[in-house]
Amino acid sequence: MRSFDIFLMGLKNLFRRKTRTILTVLGVVIGTAAIVVMVSLGIGMNESFEAQLKQMGNLNIINVTKYRNTPDNSSGPPKEIVLDDAAIAKISKIEGIRGVTPVIEGSMKLISGKYMAYVQVMGIDVKSMPDFDYPVAQGRLLQEGDTDKIVVGAYIPQYFYNPKNYYGSIDGKPLVDVMTDKIEATFDMSYGEKHQQGTGGSDTSAKAPKLYKLKPVGILEITNDWQKDGYIFMDYLNLQKLMKDASKGQGGQNMMFDISSTSKGYERLMVMVDKIKDVDRIQAEIDDMGYGTNSLADIRKSMQKQSQTVQLVLGAIGAISLIISALGITNTMIMSIYERTREIGVMKVLGCKMKNIRQLFLLEAGIIGLLGGCIGVILSYLTSYAINTIGRSYLNSGRGGMFGIGMGMGDAESRISSIPPWLALLSIAFAILIGLISGFSPARRAMKLSALEAIKTE
Repeated sequence: MRSFDIFLMGLKNLFRRKTRTILTVLGVVIGTAAIVVMVSLGIGMNESFEAQLKQMGNLNIINVTKYRNTPDNSSGPPKEIVLDDAAIAKISKIEGIRGVTPVIEGSMKLISGKYMAYVQVMGIDVKSMPDFDYPVAQGRLLQEGDTDKIVVGAYIPQYFYNPKNYYGSIDGKPLVDVMTDKIEATFDMSYGEKHQQGTGGSDTSAKAPKLYKLKPVGILEITNDWQKDGYIFMDYLNLQKLMKDASKGQGGQNMMFDISSTSKGYERLMVMVDKIKDVDRIQAEIDDMGYGTNSLADIRKSMQKQSQTVQLVLGAIGAISLIISALGITNTMIMSIYERTREIGVMKVLGCKMKNIRQLFLLEAGIIGLLGGCIGVILSYLTSYAINTIGRSYLNSGRGGMFGIGMGMGDAESRISSIPPWLALLSIAFAILIGLISGFSPARRAMKLSALEAIKTE
């Protein structure tokens, strides 16, 4: 028999008993939809975890710190390590690293006319700034020779307020245009406040805090990364110089940094890895060099293990439904053999090959799996949409409690259920496979029927 004839005969046989075929397909639909939706919840949780981590920082960045816990000093204070230019050169030789920069951090107060803003400042190597994916919304990044220049995070313009009434921006419009207005900075965090003088204020005998002129040359795009959106950036050598100058003038009063932390090397190093899949390997190599390391990959690993466990449990629950539907396919095919025993006998007498009979029954079982799988995936997408629409509103309303926090539903773009294309295609393929496996035993049974005995069957 030709393959096309087998295909037409298979379709005809399926629609001969429409009700039974529809019920069997419905079982596969429910099983497929169950396994897809269950797995999609685990994938949605994993995506939410990833989104939360990205808000905490860049997943490709490894922090190299001055302190390291080792088995030798696990019971005592951590061992201090010097992070200097030699350490930077050594780490930079590791394959897969895009850039390395020293980091110096502190707190400053920006002043523009009558307005002020508390900000965190990060000193970095301006030559490596393009390597760390700082997206510019306006202006440019820092360049070599930018001693008094800064780049501000996207949220910094909103931080300015009037110290007389503590009012900030109105209707979301910044009080200061950082790109055009005059900007000065001080390390005295009480500068310009009402309580600066007198009781509870700073010592009136101390020198007046020194103001440093700064020129913003760029504003970053919103990244939802607090280490970019809420910081200002400048050359680390210039920041170190300003900190030392301010410390001499103010004696460390009202300043939120420790100048002694930069006396021996740098506070920490930031390492940008080119590909996220190499983060674990490179972090291990840096750790083997004797340096202390940490990255979001440490948190990511534990989250991924938790997500994989959830996906496995939910997928297993859904798979049970699909396996049960396989019993329905087997039952349908066996009943079909009983009803078509005489027809099978006639086919054998007319010279139909055994493999054609086997192909016929496997085709019918495969079609049931294909139809059930395709409809099940469509139903899964509809269910996923309903879960995301209704569930997100419920969780974001605050009624979801800790479950909403655990699912990472603080972001309006977060999804509770996520069905990637590979999951849909894999589910359809699995449904077809289940159909073929279910139809294999009935197909063998049909092949073993005696032609003469089958013809005699009424």
